[in-house]
Amino acid sequence: MSDSERPLNFLEHIIEDDLKNGFPKDALRFRFPPEPNGYLHIGHASSICLNFGLGLRYNAPVNLRFDDTNPAKEEQEFVDAIKRDVEWLGYQWNTERYASDYFQQLHDWAVVLIKEGKAYVDSQTSEEMAAQKGTPTESGTESPFRNRSVEENLELFADMKAGKYDEGMHVLRAKIDMTSSNMLMRDPIMYRVLHKAHHRTNTDWCIYPMYDWTHGESDYIEQVSHSLCTLEFAMHRELYNWFLDQVVDQERVRPKQREFARRNLSHTVVSKRKLARLVEDGVVNGWDDPRMPTISGLRRRGYSPESIRNFADTIGIAKRDNLIDVSLLEFQVRDHLNKVAPRVMGVLDPLKVVITNYPDGEEEWLDAENNPGVESDGSRKVPFSKEIYIEKEDFREEANKKFFRLKLGKEVRLKNAYIIKAESCTKDSEGNVIAVQCTYDPKSKSGSGTEESLRKVKGTLHWVSIKHALEAEVRLYDRLFTDESPDTHKDKDFMEFVNPDSLNVITGYLEPSLKDAKVGDQVQFQRLGYFCVDPDTTSEKLVFNRTVGLRDSWAKIEQKS
Repeated sequence: MSDSERPLNFLEHIIEDDLKNGFPKDALRFRFPPEPNGYLHIGHASSICLNFGLGLRYNAPVNLRFDDTNPAKEEQEFVDAIKRDVEWLGYQWNTERYASDYFQQLHDWAVVLIKEGKAYVDSQTSEEMAAQKGTPTESGTESPFRNRSVEENLELFADMKAGKYDEGMHVLRAKIDMTSSNMLMRDPIMYRVLHKAHHRTNTDWCIYPMYDWTHGESDYIEQVSHSLCTLEFAMHRELYNWFLDQVVDQERVRPKQREFARRNLSHTVVSKRKLARLVEDGVVNGWDDPRMPTISGLRRRGYSPESIRNFADTIGIAKRDNLIDVSLLEFQVRDHLNKVAPRVMGVLDPLKVVITNYPDGEEEWLDAENNPGVESDGSRKVPFSKEIYIEKEDFREEANKKFFRLKLGKEVRLKNAYIIKAESCTKDSEGNVIAVQCTYDPKSKSGSGTEESLRKVKGTLHWVSIKHALEAEVRLYDRLFTDESPDTHKDKDFMEFVNPDSLNVITGYLEPSLKDAKVGDQVQFQRLGYFCVDPDTTSEKLVFNRTVGLRDSWAKIEQKS
């Protein structure tokens, strides 16, 4: 369904109503405003797709603005990662902005509020302020410093800016209403002292504005028309508007904040704090670990930007928080990779097969389609020889009629090759099958057009020639948590639900066409799943990550439980 054909979401209805009521279309402007204190995750991807999607729909500019007001947690590394992720998803911002660009303007406005008697310096401890703020059912009490003179407030604020006070000694608060039913309106903090170097302004500032004071004013400076936030900011809207009331010029665009629901993903966590803990505790190997729900992790695992955009479009925009099953995301990547990923053969749990009647020392190169049904994707050559690997699970000595793979006395077709028949097997001292002896029908070569090649057999197996196989490290990734919603248990830490089998590293044997595979290349190992080349790959060592299996292996497990 094209963008113009699909029904409008409720945010688009809001914009359409504004346009009908006279808001000029050329004044529309959106923004994506991440804080650079971590890597973006799948929840941010939905917000990126929303804001940049609106920009495309209405041919309106979209700013990428970094809300960088906390130097204690923010780093240039995170800024660079965020820019990389947005571009990888296929979007281009109109201008790159930073809240730190506006530190001077925000400070100057704060001085105006002090002069107007709308802000004051509070010298209570954080514990004292918390106590006097009251509760949702009880009004707060005024700070003993609330009625300081304008002159004293200006002098204290100037000294805060000059670095004369330690952290926690003073804060600047807006003077609003300590009896408000909305606790955020009970004299919120606007500035605090932080003696930390900022990743852009270094040590130019030692007072930093709070998010609520910064966000709406930054939107106004940038002339953002619609400021779209997640649902937890709904209670902040009243404060957003109060702060705007203090600075807006009626001749300029006044931003409108509206909220949409978060989309949480099952079997994962999307709190930056919790993701940071996974990294810090060594549960995963960094923010881009393929088990992480970060955009960087998904990219490394082999997800395509198209699959993530399709996922965001499928789940849509809602007014209530809900939990989206991760299988929907996995479906989207399967659906996209099924169309674009070339088919190759690899064996991950090898069992040796010796074709006893195939000539010793002989080999032949057989034609194999890169993507059956898509002729334009061409073909490649795969080598065939006397000894091959198949998957261990594809052979049984004896099996019932529903087992359509290789068993003693029965035939299967080798993909792109010949029909073989299992004649005997060799076992080790513990009774494990270590080799299977087969015969092949020389006239049954796939595509040869002979009567024998057209013969129907029920099973078709993938395989690789042992002589030509490439060894590769294969990382089999699975869901990071065993529980559907690991961070919603009040009596348990989310770390208790970490899946001990979320990564299994094995040696795989791959067809030689993959020798020149490049980092990021995506393929389907036939009958096994979708894989991609990991950045750890070198000229001496291939490393593949499993993106997702061909089928949802968790569906049956969850059905049973």
